[in-house]
This record gives sequence, C-alpha cells and structure tokens, in this order.
Amino acid sequence: MFIDAQAALWFLPFCVPVAIWVAWSDMASMKIPNKAVLTMAAIWAVVGLLAFPLPQYGWGWAVLGIVLAVGFILSALGLVGAGDAKFAAAMAPVFSTGDWRAILALFCACLLGAFATHRIARAIPAIRRTTPDWTSWNHKDFPMGLALAGTLIFYLLAPFLAN
Repeated sequence: MFIDAQAALWFLPFCVPVAIWVAWSDMASMKIPNKAVLTMAAIWAVVGLLAFPLPQYGWGWAVLGIVLAVGFILSALGLVGAGDAKFAAAMAPVFSTGDWRAILALFCACLLGAFATHRIARAIPAIRRTTPDWTSWNHKDFPMGLALAGTLIFYLLAPFLAN
C-alpha cells in the first residue's frame, strides 16, 4: 500500500529536512527554491539506488518524468505553480512503489489539513506577529508546498504509524 519500512528509513533523514524547507519557503515567499527541487532529485538519485531494486529505481525516474511533464502542462494552464509542479516531480519517485489510490487519499487529507491549518494560523495574531513578512498570509493563492511536504513526510512515516 505504502512504501516499505526499510526503504522509508533510508529516505526519512534526508527527505524530512527538504520537506520542511519547502513548506517553510512556500509559506514565507510563495516560492519553492530550485535548490530544494534539485536536492530532492539528488536524494532520489543516491538514496533511491540504495533503497530500491534496480527495476523499481528505474521506474522512479520514469515517474519523475511523467509527473514533470504533467506538471508543466498544468503550470502552463495556470492550474498549479511551477515550483509546486517541479517539487511534485522531484518527490514523485519516492511514491513509485505505492498504491496510487492510497497516495491520492493521503494527498487529499494532507491538502485539507494544510489548508485548514494555514488559514487558522494566519487568523491568529500571535503567529502573524512572529512571521510578519510571510507572503502567504496575504496572498490569494495557497502555498501548495505545505501540502506536498506533508504528503511526503506522512507517506514516509506511514509504515511506522500503521502498527
């Protein structure tokens, strides 16, 4: 259903800091840095090779390419941000061995949770005073990096939360 626990252990120490970086950056500036995207792809290049058999590792690169192509189309149509599309593609290989229905359900839950949390947080004056320069507080768009990062983290934690 989700990633194998052993593979998740390989990815967790590398992916969680990148996911936090992406969420923080997207909330602060409504941008996901290209360095974060490239770092995530580099994690797949190295850790994926250690965590998965070669055929699954190859499929991960194929999934990255497919998600990148779809993301560019969606970005060109104005449906998603370019940074969101690039980060989704860079993190997609990690999901390549999972059940797409479970992954989609997890993403939907993370999206709803991230949206609600962001909207509640921006309504709390103490939080706004702590982060007064965050662009996402006053932006019409939602920082999707928050939901993408949450999806990645919870996906990697899923094998341990299910027990």
